[in-house]
Amino acid sequence: MARASLHLTAGMGLIAVVATAWVAGASAQTAPATDSLNGALPEAVSVPFAPGEHLRYKVKYGIFSVGEAHMTIAGIDTIHGMPTYVAEWRVKGSVLGFGIDETFTSWIDTEGLFARRFVKDQGERYREYEFFPAELRAQRIDHDTTWALPDPEPLDDISIVYFTRTLALEVGQSYTFNRFYKDEGNPIVLNVLGRDRREVGAGEFNTVVVQPLIQTDGLFSEGGNAEIHFSDDERRVVVYMKVDMPFLPVNLTMHLEEILHDEPETRP
Repeated sequence: MARASLHLTAGMGLIAVVATAWVAGASAQTAPATDSLNGALPEAVSVPFAPGEHLRYKVKYGIFSVGEAHMTIAGIDTIHGMPTYVAEWRVKGSVLGFGIDETFTSWIDTEGLFARRFVKDQGERYREYEFFPAELRAQRIDHDTTWALPDPEPLDDISIVYFTRTLALEVGQSYTFNRFYKDEGNPIVLNVLGRDRREVGAGEFNTVVVQPLIQTDGLFSEGGNAEIHFSDDERRVVVYMKVDMPFLPVNLTMHLEEILHDEPETRP
């Protein structure tokens, strides 16, 4: 049988979908309030993440540990002359004999918190996207195809999660955006389901539970029953994530194991 990948991070970003400092001392900025929250503009809040933050997760299939995941703001890069956060998510492991080794990277504009470049590296499946907001144009670099962006501040699978971390996340609210970089994925809906308390390797956390929905067949589709538990504090750390996998009897989960602070990179 040929080697296959279980795309644990597909459709995220956010995971998606896609809020606060993962390490102490992160620099605060302000996110623009440009999208709708039940018909009203969401309140702008401080951006809590910064270059150098690094979260390590244990990946489980049911009760069994099957791999590790890492979420890192690796540093600052310049895309189209504009500074961007380099957000890298990697998952590596094995489930039922199927290998997982995937890295998703998003270059997120430091001012507007939207994506300027996005790469999905899933081994035999590699896709690289570049976004040109001023022209409302997206291009898949490795395939030489272009299409119209639905919004001048697009979000990809990874930047959605970082953007979500900047929202107030009030219980009972639904946040709706039409900013997914592929129009067929819109609208992005973030349902804030409630509060919970989670004990993970990194400690015990009060969390806010968010259900992300993207109109695709990825993990954040309506059938995926995805949940992201953000820490219920000024940091909004991604503490725990659950996704129901099609055709599998139990779900895949990610559990925060360690919060690190790496030396950030500066890329020319």
